[in-house]
Order: sequence, then C-alpha cells, then structure tokens
Amino acid sequence: MSDWRVPGFTSTGSKRPDALFGPGEQSVPTRMTRASGCRVWDADGREYVDYVMALGAVALGYGHPAVNQAAQEAIAVGVVGALPPVLEEELAEALCRRLPWLDRVRFLKTGAEAVAAAVRLARAATGRDHALGCGYHGWLDWCQGGAMAGVPAATRLLYGELPFNDPARARDQIRDLGDRLAVVVVEPVIVAEPNREWLDVLRAETERVGAVLVFDEIKTAFRLAVGGVAERYGVEPDLTVLGKALANGFPLAVVGGRADLMAGVAHTWISSTLATEGVALAAARATLEVFERDDVCAHLHRVGTRLLHGLHRLQHAYPAVVSGIGGIAEMCFLHYVNDDLSRTMAVECAKRGLLFKRTAYNFVSLAHGDTDVDMTLGVLEEVLKGIQ
Repeated sequence: MSDWRVPGFTSTGSKRPDALFGPGEQSVPTRMTRASGCRVWDADGREYVDYVMALGAVALGYGHPAVNQAAQEAIAVGVVGALPPVLEEELAEALCRRLPWLDRVRFLKTGAEAVAAAVRLARAATGRDHALGCGYHGWLDWCQGGAMAGVPAATRLLYGELPFNDPARARDQIRDLGDRLAVVVVEPVIVAEPNREWLDVLRAETERVGAVLVFDEIKTAFRLAVGGVAERYGVEPDLTVLGKALANGFPLAVVGGRADLMAGVAHTWISSTLATEGVALAAARATLEVFERDDVCAHLHRVGTRLLHGLHRLQHAYPAVVSGIGGIAEMCFLHYVNDDLSRTMAVECAKRGLLFKRTAYNFVSLAHGDTDVDMTLGVLEEVLKGIQ
C-alpha cells in the first residue's frame, strides 16, 4: 500500500507520474513548486520548458500579470459573499456578446459538472433520457460506459459512444435512438480536425429527431478561437460548455446556449456554493480582455504551426520511433511506434529540461515563443537520435 496521503498519488489523475512518464518510471519530476510563463520548477528546483500547460488550462502562460492583478483585486474585496457579485452578470454579458450563439450562461467550477449540467438541461427540455457522447466529458456517472466501478448499470445503459468524424455512423446512431435521444455531446476536436460533413450531420440529425446538440469546447475554446470550433467552423450547437483556459488556470466553467434551453434551470437544480466565487470570475474577465487585445489565438496558431511543422520533420527523419503526428497546431503530439518508446521519450526529454507529453496533447501558450519551440525541437531530435 502506498504511503502517500493522497490515494493514487495526486487528486488530478492525468498528472500522475505514470500518466505523464509511464508506469514504474523513476528519477522523473513528480511535484512542482512554481510556474511562470511557459516554465515550471520541480521540488528539487530544476527548471523545465512546459507543454503540459496544466492539461490545457493555461493559454496565456502561467501567472499572466493582467490575470494575476485581477485575481488579487478580487481577493482584496472578499472573494465570496452573501449575495451574487456584480461581476457574475458583467462576465456573462461579455461572453454572450463575444460568442453570440450564447443567449444565456451559468457558471460552475469544473468542466465535468458543466457538461453534466448541459446534459441535465437537455433532458429537462426533451423529457428524454438517452445520451450519445464523443470524446472525454469528465468523470461523472452520466458519461461512463462499460463496467465502470461505482456507476449504476441502469445509468450506463443510457449512454452510448459516438465515433469521431464518421458522418454515416453518427446519422445511423442518432436515427436509431430517435425520440428516445435527449442529447448528443461531442468534443469537436479529437486528435484531428473535424470534417465539415460530420459537423453538419450532427447539426442536421439532432434537429431532425428533436435532440439537443452540445459542443464540449473545454479544450478548444480560448485556443482555436475564443469561441472554439463553433467560431472557427461556423457550426452553432444548442448548448456549449467552456472551461480550462477560460480563466487561465483559475477554476471556472460555463454552460451556455439558447435562451429556451437555459430557462430549464427553473425546472431542475444546477447550483454550487462557489460557482460565483469572485476570483475566478475576475480572472476570466481579464483573460477575455487579453485574448481580444493581444490576438492570442493568432499567436497560438503561428507558434503551434512552427512546432507542428517541426514534429512532421522529425517524423520523416526518425520513422523507427515516430509513427505519426496527432492533433492540430494549437494542441499536438507525437505518435510513437510503441509505448516503451513513448515512455523513453518523455523521461529523456524531462532529463533535458523539457516536459513534453507522450500522448494527447501538448499545448502552446502566449508565453511560448520561437526560441522555445526551436529549443524544444532540438531536444526532441537529440533524444530521437539517441534512441534510433
């Protein structure tokens, strides 16, 4: 039995050493003491250039000064109180103005509960139970298929997996459930860009059967565009979930969309004591202002494209180790020939001061520049050359 007081080593599963570096790996960074820009420092004081970026929750770089200042000002006025803060409605108005397919929004603290709220709203609106999902939508019961311990079998039966980028299968599955289907929830980017036909089928077929279409834009909003895939591709869902980079690392998530669907909050219960905590709301407002002022998404695309092109060059140069490239410019990674090689790559990169995930995704930020990307590609090539 482990001696750690936190079961499983850490409360964030994807930050476990075996998740980042592979099972049984030794002499790897396990806990950090500080983060700034695109760099983190481990418990031994060693510095790393980082592409984990808090699992995509930070797009401006760690500790962005404008966001930190907004957070500090919110701390100074009390953080939480007996009444909802003025800032809640101000941020809601700013988001709806910037993302016009959002008529109304509600705030929560995590992406998982915000997606669950969207599903509950869809079920309340349709009077139906069944859900189809594509991608990772969190750990809550509604989206756990298979024999997940602790999830009632009856709950699992109400959820089905929808394949990514497969228009024909999507059409068939949606039509098969027909008037039993309440909601289709999709991550619109999974390892690759969505094809337009798939998006159009999702939009048309959910309308055809009277189901609600939800875009889980937790990874893609405030990255591909402020409004995520809906903005970049021009396909508007009924409900949208935002999170991660929304507040540049402060805990905040949003469920929003059509006014008639959001009015369902009057007929069900979606609430959290700290949903209106002011520090995260202030951080999100500051984050939105920085995105609009500094054209952050253009920077992410430019720097990410430099990284992505470099990864393709490495794939061609080291095919015995790298079998392909996954993701898009703003969030990409290497496919390795086998798991052993992926573990070796992650560990050897860390030894050289680089945190580069062996699986999806590596994230660029506003703090990453050309020099950082070129250094990263140099380290990756050094390790690949040694392996091959």
